[in-house]
Amino acid sequence: MGWTSAGEAREVVLAKPQSYMNTSGGPLSKLMRELRVGPQEVLVVHDEVDLPQGQVRAKFGGGLNAHNGLRSVADKLGTRDFARLRFGVGRPPGKMSVADYALRQLKGGFLDEFRLTAQDAADLAERCLDGNVSWD
Repeated sequence: MGWTSAGEAREVVLAKPQSYMNTSGGPLSKLMRELRVGPQEVLVVHDEVDLPQGQVRAKFGGGLNAHNGLRSVADKLGTRDFARLRFGVGRPPGKMSVADYALRQLKGGFLDEFRLTAQDAADLAERCLDGNVSWD
């Protein structure tokens, strides 16, 4: 995918691993080797239960918050120093497991809210690519 920022054209690659989230670091590190890019050139987009539903935030480096996908990426890259776009999904209600909550099928108003948040996340991703974001 092409991207123009401040008059400078550059290539941006969007990738979605086709494996489980818990093993996403392997495919990402393979793609990075093929493209000859380092961790500082990666923006990982992920769900975040510790962020209220509907909020999106950009963060560089930091902890993994018990997120198995982030753990896989950090393990395979050998660093936690990569950019993240965190997509808030909030905490599961009652005693529902985090996995069941994160993987549930969205319907009605929940799906509508998800779509709005996805647009906010896309806008934030563009700002990250432009360098117009303050990192948490």
